[in-house]
Parts: sequence; C-alpha cells; structure tokens
Amino acid sequence: MRSCVSPITSSGRAAASLTTLLTSDGVPIAAEHRPAAGYAAEVGSPWAIVVAHGFTGALERPAVRRAAEVFSRFGGVVTFSFRGHGASGGHSTVGDLEVLDLAAAVGWARALGYPQVAAVGFSMGGSVVLRYAAGADGPVGAVAAPGVDAVVSVSSPARWYYRGTPPMRRVHWAVTRPTGRLVSRFGFGTRIRAADWDPVPRSPVESVPLIAPTPLLIVHGDQDPYFPLDHPHSLAAAAGADGAELWIERGFGHAENAADAALLRRIGGWLTGGVAAS
Repeated sequence: MRSCVSPITSSGRAAASLTTLLTSDGVPIAAEHRPAAGYAAEVGSPWAIVVAHGFTGALERPAVRRAAEVFSRFGGVVTFSFRGHGASGGHSTVGDLEVLDLAAAVGWARALGYPQVAAVGFSMGGSVVLRYAAGADGPVGAVAAPGVDAVVSVSSPARWYYRGTPPMRRVHWAVTRPTGRLVSRFGFGTRIRAADWDPVPRSPVESVPLIAPTPLLIVHGDQDPYFPLDHPHSLAAAAGADGAELWIERGFGHAENAADAALLRRIGGWLTGGVAAS
C-alpha cells in the first residue's frame, strides 16, 4: 500500500531516530522510532506499536516515553506529537484532522519494514485510533491510508461534546473560549484551532462497528475522572459480541499519565500475542 508519509529530516541515533513526517494536508509532525529491546529484539519481533497520545500530550512527555519504553519490549515503537502539540506544526482539531497525523505515523512504521503494525491511543488519541481503524470518514478517506493489524483504545470517549464531568467542562472551556486557547498554548504548549468542526466527524461509537475483523481492545479505568464507565461499555456494545475485548481496570484513572508499567505490559502482550518481555 502506498504510504502517505514524506520524511523531511532524520537524525539516526542508535537507540532511537527522530524524524519529521509530512501529513497529506502538509502539516509537519515530529516523530520518533525506538527499536525493539530485550527479548523482542532477540527474536526479531515483527511488530511496530504506534502510540497516539492524549490531548496536551507530546512524544517527549514522560508518560509517553514510559509507554514507549515498555512497549519496546514487545516490538519497535513509533511515537509522535499530534498537530498543534510539542514540536509538530499546525493547530489541534481535537480529534478530527488528527487521523492524518496517525496515518503518517503508521505509514512510517510500514516504511521502516515492520510487517505488523498496531495502534495504541490514549483519550483523544484513543478516539483517533478508533476512527482511523474504521476507515475514517472525512479527510483520511481521501488518501491511501495504510491499515493497522491491531487496535487498542485507552480512556477514549464514546461520543463527542461530552460535558458531564468537571474535567471535561474545563477541556471544553479550553477548546472553545479564546482565553482557554491562550491558557492551552502558553500553559500546556498546545495550539488549538478556533474553528468548529465542519462537518462533524464520525464519533468513536459510530466507528467501532466498522473495525472488525481487526482485533480491538478497549481499556478504561473505573476511576476515570473524565469519562465514566458508560463510555467504554457503549463502545464495547457497539462492537458487537465478538468485535472487541473490554478491560475495566480497577483503580485506573485516565490515559497515559495514569497507565503504570504493569498495565502497559499487559497491553503489549495482548497486542503481540504474548511476545515475552524482559
């Protein structure tokens, strides 16, 4: 499949390589490849795990680096910063055009020679991987998007515009108000586009039924302060009886910042069919 990726620059460190990818709509995306480590390197794991961070995250954030380090025990890892985040260009559309960023990262993983590529998304990234794996509507439908062989969505919303918790009301203030966007830019390093979605993209719960037969894992915490448990249960129900595996994690909060090494190892094992980690 033809990749939508255009590498611009690369640094070739032995442990990891940094690259700038160009999305199909011309946005430069900062990305990093971490080769497999430990037993996964010894046996030549065929997997690349592409990590899609949450809103206000970036590839250099400690939680994303922790996830990359754990996942590298199961295969190669590609991390990247969504548009408007970190060193990437453009402005965040909070889950809409971000499917093009994920397409660029998956395309790079394919170009690196990995025969199997998985996508793991957290929160906003979780909604993006669900839309992408479903053959996302809107902009990604206009490009030859490379597919993925397994999908994990962690702490994803099921539906858009949810304001039922105080943290989500704060997120909506940050996204929709000029003052909130200034706070996001200078306080969190996240640049947000002011324009509303037009059209509104397909929601995660509408996307999930379209993912099969690709293996899908939905992970959510029973202490998530952003999205209560009706969100993961709605996603799992939409997938159908055999369309997804659902993990409700006791004591787990929200997204990559709350994901400890033990949970990340379990996710890595699920993705790669039990490649041993060392």
